[in-house]
Amino acid sequence: MKTAIKLQKIYQWLDERVDLKKFQDLAAHKTVPQHKHTIWYYLGGMTLFLFVVQVVTGILLLLYYRPSAEQAFESVQFIMTEVTFGWLVRSIHSWSANLMIFTLFLHMFSVFFMKAYRKPRELTWVSGVFLFFLALGFGFSGYLLPWNQLAYSATKVGTEIAGAVPLVGDFILKFLRGGTEVSGATLTRFYGFHVAVLPMIATAVLLLHLFLVQKQGMSRPLELKSANPAPADIPFFPNFFLRDVLGWTLALGVLVALASIFPWELGEKADPLAPAPAGIKPEWYFLFMFQTLKFLPAKILFFEGEILGILFFTVLFGILIFVPFLDKKANLGISSRPLLVVGWCIVAFIILMTLWGVLL
Repeated sequence: MKTAIKLQKIYQWLDERVDLKKFQDLAAHKTVPQHKHTIWYYLGGMTLFLFVVQVVTGILLLLYYRPSAEQAFESVQFIMTEVTFGWLVRSIHSWSANLMIFTLFLHMFSVFFMKAYRKPRELTWVSGVFLFFLALGFGFSGYLLPWNQLAYSATKVGTEIAGAVPLVGDFILKFLRGGTEVSGATLTRFYGFHVAVLPMIATAVLLLHLFLVQKQGMSRPLELKSANPAPADIPFFPNFFLRDVLGWTLALGVLVALASIFPWELGEKADPLAPAPAGIKPEWYFLFMFQTLKFLPAKILFFEGEILGILFFTVLFGILIFVPFLDKKANLGISSRPLLVVGWCIVAFIILMTLWGVLL
């Protein structure tokens, strides 16, 4: 009884200062559409959960990590061998990064095929696509931080590809590397991107994205817009939220299992004079682009094949951002079959090229 009275007083104290009733009203009235595609709504919350895991484990790793070419490898080695459960935290950080990008892929394409970007949710889509790009940036910048031979060589190849962009390629290469070669300056620069610049931008875009989702609610698929009677919604609290929590708990169990059974390896310390490891490949989420560039001919008409490949992906990512403004039919409640066909072709292409890169 005394505890309940104390909690009530604390609630009243907070309510007088931050107006908790507004949050109560939001929780009471927030609903989620219920239909055969409802399962895709859980991907956003799952991605957010994995991002939180990234933040927590990343902070723990920062307590021991030293961002210099002389000490980076040894500090990660110390984390894995001397720090209590350090190997587990590092493995969870690495596995959750991969799973987060995987759920981001699924979330983005599920929104695309459900036409959830249509009016008035254009900015929700744009902010989500920017978060996808930022996640790829996190993956690229974080890959170098252990300063092992594989990461060093992969970063060298990746920055060389970026440097092949016409007109601005040389500037991009020097900006990413902090010079003309991958060196300790590159490591320090990537560390700054990974722990300061990208988190700052990602936090701002994520807050905007979450605000827009809360403001506009969940989108209904086009085929349900004219359904009569309309399918009943389910309350977000506690029904949908508890299912979210169940999914997060299962995801945490999967992460711990993967980290325990398949701990993330460290490899050998980077040596700028050593040859690149045989068959070097980027992380799986860059593999479809790498594999495409790899199989393009050296010359296509009067242009270099690699440059045309880079321009193709640049244009493709640019189009991805403006999908809501290009799909006029979706705003009229009409499903564009050609656009769906293009979407499925892109998904098939990504899967095919990724599998090709993994198996060959």
